[in-house]
Amino acid sequence: MTKTPIYFVPGLAAGPEIFENLKLDDSKYELQYLKWKTPLALEETIANYAMRMCNDIKTEKPILVGVSFGGIMVQEMAKFIETKKVIIISSVKNQDELPKKFKMAKFTKIYKFFPTKVVSNFEEYAQYFLGKSLKKKAKLYKKYLSIRNETYLKWSIYNVLKWEQQNTPEDIVHIHGTKDHIFPIKKIENCIKIEGGTHVMILSKAKKISKIIDEVLTC
Repeated sequence: MTKTPIYFVPGLAAGPEIFENLKLDDSKYELQYLKWKTPLALEETIANYAMRMCNDIKTEKPILVGVSFGGIMVQEMAKFIETKKVIIISSVKNQDELPKKFKMAKFTKIYKFFPTKVVSNFEEYAQYFLGKSLKKKAKLYKKYLSIRNETYLKWSIYNVLKWEQQNTPEDIVHIHGTKDHIFPIKKIENCIKIEGGTHVMILSKAKKISKIIDEVLTC
């Protein structure tokens, strides 16, 4: 039986390790993990970056799965290549789903101070950007947030806050936790809800997410 390739894009500053708890039938699926690239410059557009990410895809009409900022990235990538399915997890589909605190950070430009905090003090990063609920678990998640390149961090935070997509892509599948404090569920429309799922449910609710992905791809 021919395996179905799935390409995964992790969240901001995260590596492929965040997908390690997913359990998908390896007789059905061939899992490919894309890694973040260093931006060509801080001014590189998200569109140009997405095109460069597409260069790592060797399959026609791929399935793309993205978590958090990775969810935004796979939507941008799908603008340049034909996809079989796009699945986003703990992410947003348009700028209206971004929380007010993101819009405030965009307005005040406080995001410009985030990168140095990330590089020099992970716990402070966890408190101010990932949310206070994660501060106590910062040591655990430090394992998964392994990308420390300052240019990438500054570029990616800027592009999360400045993302301007207005229309939700057709046929997108959105999996979202009811306890997500980064992208609150009250702002999210048309999603598959996971009760009690937080922004890092890709780790804690991997079994449920795996089942949903399989059901979506086999229905």
